[in-house]
Amino acid sequence: MRQRRLRTTLAAAALGIVPMLGLFASVQPAAADFRLCNNTGSRVGVAVGYKDSEGWTTEGWWNLPSRTCETVLKGNLVARFYYVYAIDYDHGGEWTGRAYMCTRDKEFTLRGISDCLAHGYDRTGFFEVDTAEQHAWTVQLTESAEQPPSKPLLPGTHLSPPPPGPGATSTPAPAPGQRGNRTQ
Repeated sequence: MRQRRLRTTLAAAALGIVPMLGLFASVQPAAADFRLCNNTGSRVGVAVGYKDSEGWTTEGWWNLPSRTCETVLKGNLVARFYYVYAIDYDHGGEWTGRAYMCTRDKEFTLRGISDCLAHGYDRTGFFEVDTAEQHAWTVQLTESAEQPPSKPLLPGTHLSPPPPGPGATSTPAPAPGQRGNRTQ
């Protein structure tokens, strides 16, 4: 009888712990990510560049359907400045800037930003996003009738082009999400 009562007590205790474990498992810290929102009526392809402890990296492509947001880099931001290049698949046009980095037509993760053409990559102008050292940031891509002209940086100039022109804004926003579909 004592053994039976002990089993019943242990079973009841286990049933009480299981819901508590589920509660703790569902509690997660706020995500700190780099997100991009496509606020246009077109499909948009996005590439991102940044400098971490190992040097410069560019990654792409994330395909953002019209009026959606995607997390392109998960976790706390590793840099203050991020660089974005985006292309409108449906109507043409692009969000570009004067910070040149390497890209290619298919999915990529590339280390380094020099000698793009010599390595068989494209040399693409990205616009700068200053996150002001926030842990999370969201860039809003919007339609714009006019883009500012792009000019190459002078040799030896630090990668700090002016802030994005019309059609791109960015704000700190701790919003969780999933990595978007990348073109292969």
